[in-house]
Amino acid sequence: MMTHSDVWVGIDRLAAKNGFSASGLAKRAGLDPTTFNKSKRATKAGKARWPSTESIAKILEATMTPMAEFVALMNGTDGEEPAPASRRLRSLPLDRAATGQVFDASGFPIGDEWEDVDFPGLDDGHAYALELGEDLAPYWRRGDVLVVSPASSTRRGDRILLRDRKNKLHLGIMSRRTAQRVVVDLPGGSEESWAIDEVAWIARIVWASQ
Repeated sequence: MMTHSDVWVGIDRLAAKNGFSASGLAKRAGLDPTTFNKSKRATKAGKARWPSTESIAKILEATMTPMAEFVALMNGTDGEEPAPASRRLRSLPLDRAATGQVFDASGFPIGDEWEDVDFPGLDDGHAYALELGEDLAPYWRRGDVLVVSPASSTRRGDRILLRDRKNKLHLGIMSRRTAQRVVVDLPGGSEESWAIDEVAWIARIVWASQ
């Protein structure tokens, strides 16, 4: 039986799986940013408050998630092993990552410039964190921390970090990917396209503080 707690857990897991906070997921779906706040999950009298079917439909559409997958997230049976309680990640400001020799040819972190931070519930031993030194509206703000998983596959609508063959880093949302080209929606509303052979690697942003 589906419970009130199951539905909210599913929303939180869906947000994390797509690189959002709960408020970020709401904004992505065109909802009020406070729609999924903790304070909205119960009335002042302590009565359970359920999210509307319309808001759930909108977040599923925004993340291109089938209902069956959302149900699996609610039940914790999405086909993945349970994530560890906490994992230590390597962390670096984005501007230093853009200029230093801190990635290998496949986009995995290397070198001793990284610092360690603890991050809960992430099942990727190669994941790392980047701290933004500038506003990248409307997706991110200065000071946001992005958790990047180079081992995760990417699909349309994912927030990604791309490195081109000129060793320049780009943050944005995957718009299209074909056998010939990659198209990314960049902060600020612009769009950029690369031929496949112009791309060194692409990594998925699995979480962002917002």
